[in-house]
Parts: sequence; structure tokens; C-alpha cells
Amino acid sequence: MVRVGVAFSGGLSPADIVECVKLAEALGYESAWVAEGHGGDQFAILGACAVETRTIRLGTSISSVFVRSATTIGMAAATVDQLSSGRFILGLGGSHRVQVEPEHGIPFVQPTARLRDTIAIVRALVRDGVVSHRGEVVTIERFDLWFPPHRPDVPIYVAALFPRMLEIAGELAQGVLLTWPTPSTIARAVEHVALGARRAGRDATAVDVASLIPCAVAGTVAAARDAMRPAVGLYAGFFPRYNRLLAEAGFGDAVRAIKEAFDGGGRDAAAKVVPDALIDAVALAGTPDTCRDRLAAYRRAGLALPIVSPRASGPDARKTAMAAIRACAP
Repeated sequence: MVRVGVAFSGGLSPADIVECVKLAEALGYESAWVAEGHGGDQFAILGACAVETRTIRLGTSISSVFVRSATTIGMAAATVDQLSSGRFILGLGGSHRVQVEPEHGIPFVQPTARLRDTIAIVRALVRDGVVSHRGEVVTIERFDLWFPPHRPDVPIYVAALFPRMLEIAGELAQGVLLTWPTPSTIARAVEHVALGARRAGRDATAVDVASLIPCAVAGTVAAARDAMRPAVGLYAGFFPRYNRLLAEAGFGDAVRAIKEAFDGGGRDAAAKVVPDALIDAVALAGTPDTCRDRLAAYRRAGLALPIVSPRASGPDARKTAMAAIRACAP
């Protein structure tokens, strides 16, 4: 069967997400992923999904190594993995300085070292039920689980945007999580992941290449683009690393204009200057047929697991998300 996942990052209530995941499972989706910003505790939502589903894999996209301790992440991962009978995937990343520091009061320092320490701690805790660790950033004297993990190895996918982290994902992880991709950036990412894997003596084909792809489905391409425009404006205007990512994808002039508009007038102003070409390059925005064609293009570029990420908000958010899930079903 064709592989496809679905991800949720805002606009839906926790209960809405559970219902959407149940629909995705019924339609044959391989996996469902939940972000954590302000939309609810991701592990609590995934725990609810675990007891309401039977086959779909459940992942975090992503859990930040800054806003939870490494042992808390490991315990949460083992919890959802047990509740789901071994269907959990731990997506890990650093998140963004512009969120971590002002929203959580935690200094955003040494993200790569913290990621490495967190991966080591989580793996030891899930494997052995107890961990002691002295790392570059994180030291754990001793932490033990009071329940037996379901399995000794929960898959870890690392969020990566740029070459260094892509290569670290290839070195350390079972998978890599990309976002806002173009087919050409997918191809380059695959090369860097493979390079990291080879340096570590690993088989590059053992590293799953997955990407969240923002999605808006409508009766016309124009309507879908308009639905996607605010999200592109926010991500390019507010997040420096996404601005850089889109600039390096060939949209330097566009994202400079978006950033200027965002700084001067906020989200609404930024959305007004997002060009159609940028939306078409990094998202699924169109009719069901055009979105499915776009998914096929990503697969041809080397994307093993496209993860549809519906843009949904307002009173009809659940309906909007479910329409996207149906449109992109395998």
C-alpha cells in the first residue's frame, strides 16, 4: 500500500484530533502525528488516540528537547508505546529559540548536544527501564520506570531542516522529519541523510525519510491557496529558520517581503504578500486531484513517507481537516 501519514499542529481541539486520527486509520493512513505548541499536551492526545485505535502508528512531530526533560520524554514515550501496543514513534527536535525562550523561560543553548543526550537517555530508559547518564549537556544520576516498557526500542525520528542536522539524523535516528519541502529540497535532504548514515557505518536505506506537508483542500486551486496563505505568512514571517529554509529553496525575495510585512503589520499583512508560486512549491494546496498529484511528485523526488498536515481553524476546523484526510487518503 502507498505510504501516507497525517499530522496535526493547531486549530483543532484535542477531542477533534482523536476523531480525525480514527478517520485516518479507517482510510488506511500509516501514521498520525501530533505537534505540541498551544493545542494540547501531545502525549495525552496520543494516549487517547492509542486506546481508540488499533493499527495506525502514532508519533510526536515534534517533542522539544528543551521544554521537557529527557527522562520525562522517555517515560512519556514508553507510556504511549505501551498504551498503543508498540505503535509509537518519538519525533524529537529542538523547536525554535523564538518559542523556547519567551514561552518557556529556558535558554536555547547547545541544541545539538542536548538532542544527542536526549536520544541516548531515552534509548537507555526504554531499553533497560532505568538510566544513568553523564553527557555534554544533560546529567542524570538515576531515573527508573515503575512499569515495564512494551518493547526495548522505540523508533526515534529527528526533525531536521539543514545539512548538519540532516546528517545527524542519518547518523543516529530511525527516521528524519522534514517540513515545508519542495521536491528539490527533498532530493538534497535525502543526500545529506545518506551521508550521515554512511559516516556512522549505517545502511542509508534504513533511515526513513518523512516530511510534514501543509495541506489545504478546496473546490478550486485559488481557494486552497488563499486558505494556505496565512500559514505560509506566519512561518516565513515569524520563524527565522523557516524563513532561511524557504529562501534557500529559491524564494529569497518572497520571504524578505513576507518578513517585512510581518514585522510591520503582523500575520494579516504577511499573508497578503505570500505569492502563489511559494505556496505551490511547499504545500498541498488545491483540489483533491491536484493534491494527490503533488503527493506523487514528492514521492518521485525520494520522499518515503509524506505526512499530510491539514490547515484547519475556526468553527469548521474538524470538517476542514477531515476533508483533507479524505482527499489525500491512500
